Amino acid sequence: MTVPARTTRTAVIGDVARLAGVSNQTVSRVLNDHPRVHPETRDRVLEAVRQLNYRPNAMARGLVRRRSHMIGVVSFDTVLFGPAATLLGIGRAARAAGYGVNIITPETADRAGVIEAVETLASQAVAGVIIVFAPQAAAATALYNLPSNLPVVAIEVGVNDEIPTVRIDQSTGARLAVEHLLELGHQTVWHVAGPRDRLDAQDRVEGWRATLEAAGRTVPPVIVGDWSAEAGFQAGLQLARRDDVTAIFAANDQMALGLLRGLHESGVRVPDDISVVGFDDIPEAGYLIPPLTTIRPDHDHVGRQSVTALLHLLDHRTGTGQIPAKIVPTLIRRRSTAPPYVAS
Repeated sequence: MTVPARTTRTAVIGDVARLAGVSNQTVSRVLNDHPRVHPETRDRVLEAVRQLNYRPNAMARGLVRRRSHMIGVVSFDTVLFGPAATLLGIGRAARAAGYGVNIITPETADRAGVIEAVETLASQAVAGVIIVFAPQAAAATALYNLPSNLPVVAIEVGVNDEIPTVRIDQSTGARLAVEHLLELGHQTVWHVAGPRDRLDAQDRVEGWRATLEAAGRTVPPVIVGDWSAEAGFQAGLQLARRDDVTAIFAANDQMALGLLRGLHESGVRVPDDISVVGFDDIPEAGYLIPPLTTIRPDHDHVGRQSVTALLHLLDHRTGTGQIPAKIVPTLIRRRSTAPPYVAS
């Protein structure tokens, strides 16, 4: 396959067809993932697309097929690692499927804010909408008031099975954190939780509590945070004043980072005096002092799964679409956890 001499103009579908030795219609079938294309032909077309750096015109394709090729996204807490990494997964999956992405962050995290954001996206003729990490109270009412003809997929919003929802198995993640600390010999585990209006935070609380109860251990009072390092810092100062704390599970790595600072400033050594486990596995987790043991959910996969579920809705337009299985996180062991110190 010989690439034509480079020119300054943007490649069009005819250029791809000529380079691959096929018709324009065949190129279109490959780009739209039509099943009746021979594998060798598909490979030739995709190689030509790569060599020519061909980018289909999403708007034109939408007009031809009477279907928009833009996905609307309503997202909250985009400065946090989990939502940001999820958005990255959505963007990658959307581009791979030939869709653009239009992201709106509501001015208010309530029912009216969610509805207004979705209505704005609907007015821009998006093919469907993905709602990312909405506060539970807002989502529970807003999702019942969206346009009935607009395909919607939610991430971590437990309304009901009428709306396809992509979820991380938060309870299992919390269980892995607590079991790890108990297996090291800690008698119980304290928890610095996320906001009460977030389903993912409450699922982590339930997983933490259930694991302690199943092991017959004392369940300490929950310390409620807001996902921020400042909340973790204040919790660290508070817990450092107690002499019955040897292990802490933080609901996200930002709060765990703050915990480490609060404990350090209080003269508490991690993990010699207190072990700390986070949740998210932010890119910096392995470079903290000490490197942070944490729970790793695959946020990128969450984003990709939400696009897959939305595309299934768009292709079928009946029923509730595919409800993806919960995505199970993994424990990443580093040096912020150790057996409790026992005085000789």
